[in-house]
Amino acid sequence: MRLGFSLPVFGKAAATPGGIARFAREAERAGAAGLWVGDRLLSPVAPVVPYPGYETMPEEFRTVHDPFAALAVAAAVTETAVLGSSTINATQYQPANLARMLTSIDVASNGRLLSGLGIGWSPDEYAAVGIPMSERGKRLDDLLDLLDTWWGKDIVAHEGIGYTIAESHVDLKPVRRPPVYLAGFGEKSQRRVSERADGWLPAWSVPEAFPADVLTTTLAKIRADAGKAGRDPQALGVALRVNANPGTALETVAESVVKIVAALEPDHTFVDLSYLAGSVDELLDLTGRVLELTAKG
Repeated sequence: MRLGFSLPVFGKAAATPGGIARFAREAERAGAAGLWVGDRLLSPVAPVVPYPGYETMPEEFRTVHDPFAALAVAAAVTETAVLGSSTINATQYQPANLARMLTSIDVASNGRLLSGLGIGWSPDEYAAVGIPMSERGKRLDDLLDLLDTWWGKDIVAHEGIGYTIAESHVDLKPVRRPPVYLAGFGEKSQRRVSERADGWLPAWSVPEAFPADVLTTTLAKIRADAGKAGRDPQALGVALRVNANPGTALETVAESVVKIVAALEPDHTFVDLSYLAGSVDELLDLTGRVLELTAKG
């Protein structure tokens, strides 16, 4: 099993100066196949909508790194690991800037970027960036159009939602077109994955919050709809995030990872241990132990 891990972008381990670079370098040496980031702009004291499964926001979200800066640091100190996001709240960023950041990270990493994008769920974060939350779906569609143009044409021009890109030379291109995986369980989100994405971004919690067949059934539907849209269903990838909840034993994490990977057969799997680690040293120790336990099956 090729297993990746979240970079220390959330929680106590994230507060360590130089911690992202150290973790990325040493985790890759230990055998991590991927290094991943999430995206959280705010941790409101009284959120309009709390974090799923919580009455408010987890304490770990009070300490948060910029996901693009984290990926850039990881790109500089690693050579083989996939650099992925699950999930960047893409519609909270100015599209041209986002396209340039993704391109730069792919070039810096020599073509190792996997762009995992979503639309987020927090009204507080949308208010903070001045973007109507009600427009997030159509803004994501617009962004996907822009990325196709930005990565595919030397002269870029685009009339977007609330912005205009005049005909411009964009000579910096990715090493290869970064795959774009999309998050979402809703009907519209699933349809967008089927019709436009290179892959899907499901999430799995340990202890398990729902049966594995919720994911396998959803994936089967997404791939069937991709076939109806004239696409190759089996070409649609899966990047699975496994969240280890506070207090979970590593043996339980490893057993659940082995179980869900066997059921879903994702092409990328990574474990987020942010809730279990208080330092980079502890995070590296947990990473090594999970690699050993999952290797045993």
